[in-house]
Amino acid sequence: MRVRRYSDTYIVKPFDPWKSKLCTCPEKYSFNPYTGCSHKCLYCYSSSYIKEFFHPRIKRNVLGFFRRDLLKIPEGSLIELSSSTDPYQGLEEKFQVSRKSLETLLEMKRKKFRVLIVTKSNLVRRDIDLLREINVAVTITITTLDPKLSSKLEPGAPKPEKRVAALRELKENSIPIAVRLDPVIPFLTDNPENLKEVVEAASSVGATQIISSTYKVKRDNFERMIKVFPELKDKWREAYFVEGVKIKNYHYLSIRLRRKLMVTVKAFADKYKVRFSSCREGFLGLQTAQSCNGSALTARNVN
Repeated sequence: MRVRRYSDTYIVKPFDPWKSKLCTCPEKYSFNPYTGCSHKCLYCYSSSYIKEFFHPRIKRNVLGFFRRDLLKIPEGSLIELSSSTDPYQGLEEKFQVSRKSLETLLEMKRKKFRVLIVTKSNLVRRDIDLLREINVAVTITITTLDPKLSSKLEPGAPKPEKRVAALRELKENSIPIAVRLDPVIPFLTDNPENLKEVVEAASSVGATQIISSTYKVKRDNFERMIKVFPELKDKWREAYFVEGVKIKNYHYLSIRLRRKLMVTVKAFADKYKVRFSSCREGFLGLQTAQSCNGSALTARNVN
C-alpha cells in the first residue's frame, strides 16, 4: 500500500525518515498529539528540530484536524503515536488528547486502522479499556532498570519499575507489547548486566519483541549528556568523533562497535526467547522479528 503525500497543514503525516538508508520501518503515518515533551531525556533527538521542545504544548484544534486527516488516509493504514513526542507525557493526564484520539480511532473502526504506540510512560495503562478494542501494539522504552541512572537520563519520565508494571498489565489484558531498549549508550548503559536485566524483565512480563539501537550524537543532545556525565566526555568524543562515522546529521559509533552491541542484545533476546530487531543500524541479518518497530504485532482481529 502506497502512503499518500500531504502538505504540512496535516497532522497525520506519512513518516519521513529523512531518506535514511538505515531506516527499515514499513510505510506508516505519524501522529504527535503534542508538540514537545516533558520527559526531558538527555539523549533526545527530536529537540534538535522542534523549537522549545522541552516546553510541551497542545496543538491548535488537534482533535478536529486528527479526525479530518483520518477520513483522508487509506483503510488499514498504520498510525504511530508518536514518532517525535511521547503521547503519554505529563500533559496527557490533564488534557487526555491521546485518549480522545483513541476514542476517535475506535469510532472509525470500519477503516481498520492499525495503531503503534511508542511511549516511556506507565500512563498508557489508563487506556486499556480502549486499547482492547483497537488493532494496537504498545512499545515502552526502557534504557535501564537502575532508577538512579534513569532519573539522570530521563528526569521527567516515570521510573523503570512503573513501566515494567504497565507492560505486565497490558499483557494481562491481551494487548501486544514490545520493549524498546533504546538507546544503548556506550560506557553508560552498554554493560552486559544492564542489557541482560532489561531483556529479562521484558521476557518476564510477556513482551514479544525487543527493539534496540545505539545512541546517536547530535550537537544538542551531546551537550546535555556531557553536562550530566562529564567524566565520559573524552570517551564519547573518541568513540563518536574520532572512531565513529557521520551519517546524515548524526554521529554514529563505528559499525564494529554498533554491531557488537546489537549482537549482545540479540544474544540475550535469544536466551529469553524474545524476538529481536534493531532500529536504524543496518543489521537486518540479526533481525528475528517480523518488523523492525513492532508494527507487525498490530495484525490481530478485534471484535
